[in-house]
Amino acid sequence: MRATTDRAGTDRTGTDAHADAHAVRARRRALRACGGLLRACHPLPTAAVTLLVAALAATAGHDRRGCLLLAAAVLAGQLSVGWCNDAVDARRDRAAERYAKPVVSGAVSVTAVRAAALVALALSVPLSLACGPLAGSVHLAGVAAAWAYNLGVKATALSWLPYAIGFAALPSFVALALPGNPWPAWWVAVCGALLGVGAHLGNVLPDIPSDVAAGVRGWPQRLGPARTRALMPVPLVAASAVAALSGGSGLAGLLGLSAAVLASAVGALAGRRRAEAPFRAAIVVAAIDVAMLVGRGAALT
Repeated sequence: MRATTDRAGTDRTGTDAHADAHAVRARRRALRACGGLLRACHPLPTAAVTLLVAALAATAGHDRRGCLLLAAAVLAGQLSVGWCNDAVDARRDRAAERYAKPVVSGAVSVTAVRAAALVALALSVPLSLACGPLAGSVHLAGVAAAWAYNLGVKATALSWLPYAIGFAALPSFVALALPGNPWPAWWVAVCGALLGVGAHLGNVLPDIPSDVAAGVRGWPQRLGPARTRALMPVPLVAASAVAALSGGSGLAGLLGLSAAVLASAVGALAGRRRAEAPFRAAIVVAAIDVAMLVGRGAALT
């Protein structure tokens, strides 16, 4: 009788241990999937754009609630775009053996990433429209342009256009969400569009060889790596000029423009010996442009 009891206790212990091990494995799979989703949303660009809009909203005169609402709408839109990109590009990324991509490494499934993209897109609609019908519509037009890029425009000569539209929409969204829905000043949209074109060139540059091999023939792929690298600072410096010379920027604007021109010149000269120099210079110029845009937040309208 005692032996039977001991056996039963041992069986229960073994069953409990098996259940515990299964629960641990399930938690690990869930954590891995969450981490994969986080990496699949392109976290650095998503965070950077969201923080940029929040900072721009604060300098433009929005109260705390307005800043949070604008940031939430932009975050939802950027999450949807990032997840959409990884879901659509999954097959191409596998063929190119891009194991840094969570979908390729198996950290998260394409189905989960696609579902997350659709949920984020659905959330971006009421969040955007809560900032005002006109402002929300402008932001959603930018999100739609980014989705169009992911779904096919990226492989055409007009691949720069969704970036231009999307980046122009962001400061316009901030301006139109102000009380009275004031229309943004002309230079705001132009500066944003030029920043978008520069961002497009910089974003695509590292992947041009694998994109060409996969049959993606967007504007940078048609230009080739050398010309894309050389061209990248041009729209960014042009954005600096627009922000500095549009009126009201004063000495700070002229200093920003001078710094942008100097960084681009140094990058071009250093590029003769180091291929990555123009790209790094373009990042510096983009940072200057963003600082100038945020610094002139009060003059958005």
